[in-house]
Amino acid sequence: MKFTNHYKLLFICFILILFNGCAPYYAQKVGPTDIMKAREEILEDQLLDVGIQVFESDKITEKQSKEEHTSPEVRKAETHFIPYHLKNTLQHSSYWGAVRVLPTETESIDVLVKGKILESNGENLVLQVDVVDATDRNWFSKKYKSQATSEFYSGNLMGEKDAYQDIYNAISNDLSEYFKKLPPEKIKTIRTVSKLKFSEHFAPSAFSGYLAKDEDNIITVNRLPADEDPIMIRLLKIRERENMYIDTLNAYYEQYYSEMWSSYENWRKLNYQEIKAIKKIKRDGTIRKIVGGLLVAGAIALSAGDVNNTGAIQMGMILVGGQVIVQGFNITKEAEIHSAAIKELSDSFGSEMRPVVMEFEGQQYELTGSAEEQFKRWRELLEQIYISETGFDPDVSPETGEKTKIENPE
Repeated sequence: MKFTNHYKLLFICFILILFNGCAPYYAQKVGPTDIMKAREEILEDQLLDVGIQVFESDKITEKQSKEEHTSPEVRKAETHFIPYHLKNTLQHSSYWGAVRVLPTETESIDVLVKGKILESNGENLVLQVDVVDATDRNWFSKKYKSQATSEFYSGNLMGEKDAYQDIYNAISNDLSEYFKKLPPEKIKTIRTVSKLKFSEHFAPSAFSGYLAKDEDNIITVNRLPADEDPIMIRLLKIRERENMYIDTLNAYYEQYYSEMWSSYENWRKLNYQEIKAIKKIKRDGTIRKIVGGLLVAGAIALSAGDVNNTGAIQMGMILVGGQVIVQGFNITKEAEIHSAAIKELSDSFGSEMRPVVMEFEGQQYELTGSAEEQFKRWRELLEQIYISETGFDPDVSPETGEKTKIENPE
């Protein structure tokens, strides 16, 4: 009876060996999502401008880089690439006015889109997206996830179709659906609030009290300036200059995006293939180790049983089991080589992400991690222009003539 049980164990072990490489690789296929486009032209006074802030991402450690199959260099590049492709997608929907990528948050925008990359490695893309308008009303906060298949990496076109275009279309559609439900008076209020918030930033004493908050903490219009208010007219010109700077900045984001497209597309495709290979290798290696261990355990069990003439069977099982274990460790080693290849791809890709230098009115600006500081300095320059044009210092109280802000000592 014991001999029969030992043969059952041996039979199970060999069945596992036969089928160790047959487990299917499964990648969830994202259903196609067509972009929703406006059926008719929207009147200019009903269009909202959209600002997409450069995306965020948690800092990636060396350990996380290996686990997530990416690198800090690639992730940093993605925080600029993804919002720019989203900008292109929103423009294709024809639901919006100007759509711009912003280096940092600004109060002069009608609708602000903030995003965070939770995962991105060529196989999976997970994004957190939050949308709020100028009145501080939250439109939605959603997490978008998609898992690639090989079909994701065919027929893509720069500026139009990305490997994860379904995610971009879904975000665009959610924005459009919310916009379509807004009555004209609310759209007008959003546009008015964004103008007044910008004006209050530059001339707080002149525009204090124009805005208020209701019981839901939503910004409302308390009163409006006169149609020919000279301060408002000048501030709107200043706002146009800020938008001109952001448009110039977006021209450099576009160049950055265009130069990045080919390398990024290839990196994601190769990374996807590498991840698939690693998963299969690890799965095969684990099964071989388990089977090898069972064979060796079976041989030990035979030696402990009351079975005659088992020496040849026992030796055969140990030899086969040992070979399977060695194969398993070799495959694991091969997986590590693939991981190293991914890191090499990531490092090579990251090395192509050079800082973008732009020139505006004789001044050069470097669009790297310090883009926010550059934008802040540009706004400071606009404030100086405003003071020189109007002779009105926003830091000086018109009633007392004294500084309303205390300067930090150097």
